[in-house]
Amino acid sequence: MMQPVKIMALGLFAALLIAASDQPNSQASGPASTAATEVEHLVASGETLSGIANRAGVAMAAIAAANGLSEPYIVKSGQTLVIPRQIIHTIEAGDTGFGIALRYGVPFTNIAIANQLKKPHILRIGQKLIIPAMVRQPLAKAGRRNDPAGNKPYFRYPHDGAILLGFTQRPDGGGHDGMDFAAKAGDMVRAASSGTVIFAGDEPSRFGRMVVIDHGHGWHSAYGHLARVTADKGDVVKSGERVGIAGDAGGADRVELHFEIRRGHAPLDPAKFLPKRRP
Repeated sequence: MMQPVKIMALGLFAALLIAASDQPNSQASGPASTAATEVEHLVASGETLSGIANRAGVAMAAIAAANGLSEPYIVKSGQTLVIPRQIIHTIEAGDTGFGIALRYGVPFTNIAIANQLKKPHILRIGQKLIIPAMVRQPLAKAGRRNDPAGNKPYFRYPHDGAILLGFTQRPDGGGHDGMDFAAKAGDMVRAASSGTVIFAGDEPSRFGRMVVIDHGHGWHSAYGHLARVTADKGDVVKSGERVGIAGDAGGADRVELHFEIRRGHAPLDPAKFLPKRRP
């Protein structure tokens, strides 16, 4: 069983790249007077990424991360680049890579590249992070807020196994952000509530293979350490439908299921939303 850890630097929210940007669109052909304000840049012949970054006043690593470029950062004439205007996030108690990625709709791997973070991606209170691409408005932090009737999903248990480790939160922001279930190889993992799969695949930094479901109104559930993913991104799944096979992928040292419920970007105690089990 995995021990509680403070930082959950998940690459899983590569799934949260929602295509439409909330920023205004503008283009420039090569170096232009709008270089300091443009949010898209049409690469001209002879331009380099470093030159574009200098004229835009944006870190080259941030532009590379926003556009999925890897070294040596080759750009081609006619290519359109997103220019991520600098957004700064200051780490607060309880922040995790998972939550930051969800809040801004940016894969944490991109955030790590833009800030030159090395694994295990330790985050410290007060640390300032550049958010490399704003693909949607940040979600408000979850807290005590009124939900209109019917907005809260009904959650069921994703697995029938014994609970190995429950949800905990420490004053320093550490703890365990979900619930771990004992499982056997080949066991079915079920959707805890109906929704749309927004991520299904490898999450190498901690959970190995993972599925994330969007239940609407800011509610999400996540399923980690899977031996096999049986749902695809974009699938609409019903409560109780199989989304994966339990395993020991990632950092698990036995076959188990890691399960999370989140509202906004904040982790919530699944025990408060799951029905009571019969003795």
